[in-house]
Amino acid sequence: MRQWEMKRVSKSKLKPNLLKILRDIEKNGDEVIITDRGKPVLKISRYSENTDDVLHYLKNSIINYENPTEPVGIEDWDIFK
Repeated sequence: MRQWEMKRVSKSKLKPNLLKILRDIEKNGDEVIITDRGKPVLKISRYSENTDDVLHYLKNSIINYENPTEPVGIEDWDIFK
């Protein structure tokens, strides 16, 4: 399997092979997409406590912020929910 392709498993094949799939994910760090009637519905991946992986996506995401002490408008609060 190529590195950028995730393994796909249907729900019907997941149940009888769950332990093997979970062991593969734990050992290799692969991600598996679970499908229902050919459509992706779930993704199983190895757990990581390293929050740096998540936070690096946010680094440098705000290039310029004018008036950081200015209050947020009422219509903008939905963005923060």
